Amino acid sequence: MFYTRSRTVGSMKLEKETSETGRFVRQPNRFTTRIEAGGAHPPEPGRYRIYASYACPWAHRSLIVRELLGLQDVIGVTIVDPIRDERGWRIPGGDPVTGVEFLSELYLATDPDYQGRYTVPCVWDITAKRLVTNDYPQITLTLETAFAPWHAEHAPDLYPEALRAEIDALNEVIFDGLNNGVYQAGFARSQAAYDEAVTKVFATLDMLEERLSHRRRLHGDELTESDVRLYPTLARFDAVYHSHFKCSVRRLIDYPALWAYARDLHAIPAFRDTTDFDQIKRHYFMTQTNINPSGIVPRGPEIDWAPA
Repeated sequence: MFYTRSRTVGSMKLEKETSETGRFVRQPNRFTTRIEAGGAHPPEPGRYRIYASYACPWAHRSLIVRELLGLQDVIGVTIVDPIRDERGWRIPGGDPVTGVEFLSELYLATDPDYQGRYTVPCVWDITAKRLVTNDYPQITLTLETAFAPWHAEHAPDLYPEALRAEIDALNEVIFDGLNNGVYQAGFARSQAAYDEAVTKVFATLDMLEERLSHRRRLHGDELTESDVRLYPTLARFDAVYHSHFKCSVRRLIDYPALWAYARDLHAIPAFRDTTDFDQIKRHYFMTQTNINPSGIVPRGPEIDWAPA
């Protein structure tokens, strides 16, 4: 039995994530329980289901890692509709596991007093019948560590112990300067807040351009968690963030090393098959009407993602 409300379930308004100085301040993650051996929610095949969107960059990471590690038969996935209304993310046809029509129902089944936005990705424990986590930075790390016994035979080690401190440090820079930085620019409500954010975005891109000018991937030749965290933002940059979020100083394709790197990742099936530009553009331009009141989805840009 899932908790429902007779009235419309409302999402947290953007204003609640805007500071007095017009800066966007992302809401904290409500559910942060770890899936770990010996805990209340141990890793087990078939016990968990990820709720994700092809449109959302934070959820995109989880979809990439699930495929890279060969966990498709270990952890289920439900894809939500890219167009979100005041009830939150809709599940087309209803969720085959829980039967709910909106992701909000799972949030409220776990915490009836929850008042924040209903975010993806999140993980449902089928056995405990509750959301375990919507802590998007931890979800991919959990797939890479707690679910290691079920990784495919030749799956990459995305979070090698010897590099974890370096990966964690770079991930913080990528998050602050780019993953979240584009949102801080796009949702800014003052010129000062926008100028601060957009300057940070392009300083981070400049740094990454220099870093990738002499290496194939962010930490050498092998894929890591850092590459997974960077790619979804790059994939959305020219299609959405450049215009919709006013990150218009330069385009991704204006960075030779970054653009070659992004196309190299896109050629990998786990990245390419989870990248849906149609859903990405429809979500941002049709859902975020506070920025795009008309809801019109622009044509283009026409970009060839095939490797050079």
